[in-house]
Amino acid sequence: MVAAGRKRRSRPAPAVVPAAADPPAPAPAPALELAQSPAQLTSLLALLASSVSLALRFAADQDLLLHPSQMLALDPLLLSAARAVSRLLAMLPLHLQTLTLTSISLSPPTPSPPLPSSWFLRLLSAPHSLPESAWRDAFRMSRPAFFQLLHSLALSDPAAAASSSSSLALPPDHKLGAALFRLAHAAPARTVARRFGLPSPAVAIRAFYEVCRAIADRLAILLDLGAPDRIARAVPGFCALSLPNCCGALGYTRMGDAVIAQALVDAEGRFLDVSVGWDPAMAPADILPRTKLYSSQSLVLANAPHGELIGGSVPRYFLGPACCPMLPWLVTPYTNMDAMDDMSKERIFNHVHSHGMLLVRNAFGHVRSRWRLLDECWKGECQEALPYVVIAGCLLHNFLIKCGEPAPEEVQGSADAELFSDFEGEKDKEGKRIRDVLATHLSLVAINQTSRKITEVTVASTQSNLSNLAFLCTNKDHRNYRTYMKRD
Repeated sequence: MVAAGRKRRSRPAPAVVPAAADPPAPAPAPALELAQSPAQLTSLLALLASSVSLALRFAADQDLLLHPSQMLALDPLLLSAARAVSRLLAMLPLHLQTLTLTSISLSPPTPSPPLPSSWFLRLLSAPHSLPESAWRDAFRMSRPAFFQLLHSLALSDPAAAASSSSSLALPPDHKLGAALFRLAHAAPARTVARRFGLPSPAVAIRAFYEVCRAIADRLAILLDLGAPDRIARAVPGFCALSLPNCCGALGYTRMGDAVIAQALVDAEGRFLDVSVGWDPAMAPADILPRTKLYSSQSLVLANAPHGELIGGSVPRYFLGPACCPMLPWLVTPYTNMDAMDDMSKERIFNHVHSHGMLLVRNAFGHVRSRWRLLDECWKGECQEALPYVVIAGCLLHNFLIKCGEPAPEEVQGSADAELFSDFEGEKDKEGKRIRDVLATHLSLVAINQTSRKITEVTVASTQSNLSNLAFLCTNKDHRNYRTYMKRD
């Protein structure tokens, strides 16, 4: 029996929403397809390793023919490539490392003659097959000058150095070569040690400072301002520049952005006096009174004959830059010249004065060009050694002038003239008198030279006219003759 009543509506079952399907997992990277083509990978790595090895061998075989700058640029690149290949091989599974090394060992060897153990030994053993420029490029001097310097420095040999804790037990030529190479090219100590067969970079650094100390000791006579006739020999060169009785040009520069150097040079660009180590924040006017030159100039310039010029006598003196004070023995240029005429005696003097000051700027430029290490950034404890290295560079500059070595073709420029402000203090009256006498003298010289040039041009024109007349008369061309006379 079925019960009566309202039919009950059944609820629909809840719909089941399917869960979102997870994205398919990415396929594992082929990792250079190690599993599929290990033979190709090992062949590729073996080829890469062989290429780097051949490049290293080529650089070792031909490094005597490469310029040092090329060697210094190429070396780190090749060594970096060799280290990269080694790291790549170390990342491979052991069985692939074995296959790769086996492939390298099965490749045919490249025959090459045996080489001495270092670049410097190969340079010494091939003196005649290499051009002379190889020594100049490497050491900034010729082979004869190198060995003359070696003889002058008298560096200790290994036998004598073994009994001394302050000297390295290295051949003297290796010490000097390593020091000059580092000084000339700012070469890292690691590179110097490798090219000269030294045990470590620390040994290369010790050799460098030992040679710098020997240069300062053995060649100090080349910077002795009080040496007999040193000043007297400088006077004729400045007379040729129309600066009578001048004995030197004084200038300043910054070395390695760490110290200021003061130098006095003669007309040949030879350093007469150098003072280095001054704080780069100091003004030249504050440096000069603290130098040996300031205290000894009265003795150096004493008892010298005066030059008699129109307007007065001129004692011996030095040229100085505008950043220095005017002194009885230091003649600086005129300042505030905007309102002066181009042919005024003040402008003429400043023009000649600037030519004299160019000597000291060029001397600093030659030192910078030869010894690139001096322009590097010296920090920390190295700054304490920089003044001694600068002195060594200036002494080597004088030594090479004495040997007749040519100056560098490239002169390393510097904007030091713009970095030092003009001296604004009181000017010495005697110094001003000397400058005015020199300015009057130079003005008269300029007028005489101008008059001489005008006379030469007039004489040349007259001679040309006479030649034309002679030609016309000789050929008896009376019509042309009359035309010529009417024209004149």
